[in-house]
Amino acid sequence: MDYRKRFHVNPGSKFKLSDQDPGFTDKLESEEEAKAQLDHYQHRLRELQDLLWVNQKHSLLIVLQALDTGGKDGTINHVLGAMNPQGCRVAHFREPSPEEASHDFLWRAHKAAPARGEVVIFNRSHYEDVLVVRVHELVPKAVWSKRYKRINGFENELAEHDALVLKFFLHISKAEQLRRFKARLDDPAKHWKISESDYEERDYWRDYAEAYQDALRECSTKQAPWYVIPSDHKWFRNLAVARIVVEQLDELKMKYPKPTVDLKRIKALYKKAAKHGS
Repeated sequence: MDYRKRFHVNPGSKFKLSDQDPGFTDKLESEEEAKAQLDHYQHRLRELQDLLWVNQKHSLLIVLQALDTGGKDGTINHVLGAMNPQGCRVAHFREPSPEEASHDFLWRAHKAAPARGEVVIFNRSHYEDVLVVRVHELVPKAVWSKRYKRINGFENELAEHDALVLKFFLHISKAEQLRRFKARLDDPAKHWKISESDYEERDYWRDYAEAYQDALRECSTKQAPWYVIPSDHKWFRNLAVARIVVEQLDELKMKYPKPTVDLKRIKALYKKAAKHGS
């Protein structure tokens, strides 16, 4: 199965989030069955990131969005953690700081965008300004509804400067979210993640679904596609994201640059040094 085609939100389509099965696992039945594939894609991801870094011609921006417990941190740890941290960083988009709030909503996204050769992961993103602000009526519709066009312009500008922009909505069911909340309550190491707002936000589940559906419809473009990843099963989520990122990077057909030094001379110097043992 072509995961890029299966999970892609086609630009201009009447995409419905309710048609997407968050429990989908293709024909795979277990984490053990998926492990070999994930190992392959993680290894290839490391190779491709190295090519990205040494060539300094392209950059990669990965946007992760999800409802609470959707798996943004887990995706970063298990999939993108395979990359060399020297060429990769994570930008978190929490509640805007006073400085960020004093600028336009895309200012902090511009600041965090990747340079050529770099991979940047947005843990949440500029999409919060058409999601949270809409659901909680922090700004009027006349304001947030105009932001889709500005977001598309921002992402198109990144693409024009040789950035590969890939956006993933990690799609979980309401029942699976509740199970994950329970797991946090049962695990003392995860108590720090618990907040009352997590449960309060469940009252807005339908509102968030509508807000995400509109954002995915309006902002999935050829330059910056959206993928809706079934995420009730963490192991399938990891595999699907890794596979799509690898396949998209492979299409850049990157190669190692030719050497800029005289290799024959350097080999001769090496042989001379080895002969004399110094």
